[in-house]
Amino acid sequence: MDLSRPRCRVWRELVLVASLLACGIRQASSQIYIAPDSLIGVERYSSSLAVENAPEDVQEYSWHRGANDTEENLIISYNTTSHSRRDGPMYSGRESVSIRGTLRIWRSQLNDTGNYTVRVDTISDTQKATGWLEVRELEIPQISVNTTSVVDGEDAVAATCYTNDSHIQWYVNYVPVSGNYRMTISPDNKTLVIRMFGRFDSPLQCGIEILPELIQKSDLVYVTVAYGPYSLLLSSSPTDFNGILSAEIGSQVEMECISYSRPESKYRWIHNGSILSFSEKNITLPSLTWDQMGRYRCIAENSATQVTLYEEVHVQAPWHRPVVSRSFTISGSLLVLLIIFIVLGFTHFLAVLIRALFRHYSTRGLLTGILTVGSAVQPVSGPPTPLPWVGSGKFDYFPALTSNWILPGGPYAVLKPLS
Repeated sequence: MDLSRPRCRVWRELVLVASLLACGIRQASSQIYIAPDSLIGVERYSSSLAVENAPEDVQEYSWHRGANDTEENLIISYNTTSHSRRDGPMYSGRESVSIRGTLRIWRSQLNDTGNYTVRVDTISDTQKATGWLEVRELEIPQISVNTTSVVDGEDAVAATCYTNDSHIQWYVNYVPVSGNYRMTISPDNKTLVIRMFGRFDSPLQCGIEILPELIQKSDLVYVTVAYGPYSLLLSSSPTDFNGILSAEIGSQVEMECISYSRPESKYRWIHNGSILSFSEKNITLPSLTWDQMGRYRCIAENSATQVTLYEEVHVQAPWHRPVVSRSFTISGSLLVLLIIFIVLGFTHFLAVLIRALFRHYSTRGLLTGILTVGSAVQPVSGPPTPLPWVGSGKFDYFPALTSNWILPGGPYAVLKPLS
């Protein structure tokens, strides 16, 4: 394009303006500045002023208090070549400079508020920038509750957070919470009500956001929660089985009640219906007697929750199975007497048996025996004659037959065999 022609004069002027703007933009883009240019800090917390858009050939960073970079206003400087630091008249001992030139003020105070100027020295140039730091007073929210003592799962607790900030976060047992079926937060976020307050709902705390992602919390408030006894365990030595404790007379017996309660349960012991005089959770019988046998009841009571539990154990002597000897010995004289008694007993038994059989078979047996030998009998009169003993069973053999035998059924006369 030929810019020397008149019609091209307008284009030439436009190109010149564009060149100047580009140069200005490059110059502006290379100017250092402090980020952020208006920083808000909080006392007791660190505040940082960072240098942005610094050249790559920086030789030294110098930070000054105020809008001027005079030597009397110097806080601290850092030489990037020698990695050395120089403290100035305004150095308080709480300032430091990083290798990137960032000024860090530790444990900021209210009098740290003001202008801060940084001077950046390069090989061929020096640039300056000024920023403002405002350190605000640290606000610590306060918290209070309507009561500090409740019964587990029965009472409600209302907590109030005292602060000018409206962005309040509530913490229950160190965990951030929002409203739910038990917890209600007021529209201004300053009041938290917890119904059916439990032992895992303590402690309470509120917090406010003093800086982005920086929460300042109140002190912890603890609520004493009474609970239990939830369970009662009666342990013993020797160990009981199904509530039965077997112990030998003269042995040591120990019993202990264990309950989970707050405040600590109070204990009472009852022995066979009588209240014992001590109220400890354990009882020791160093030498068990017969009077100490029987049923023991341990009672655990919580005066705050009005809950009472009890457990029982029955102390008794162990049951011994009788021991039967499987072997025995008999002396010589006793053995002789035993043999005699056995013989006499057996003889008496045989006599009784023979007599019983004789009575049962006397009539039928005698007649059968007589008929066997071909004899006949008939009753006769006259005085009876005793019948000789001829044995038992059927009579296959008869002794000398005599007349007038006394047989069952009357006297009989023995006749000769019939021809």
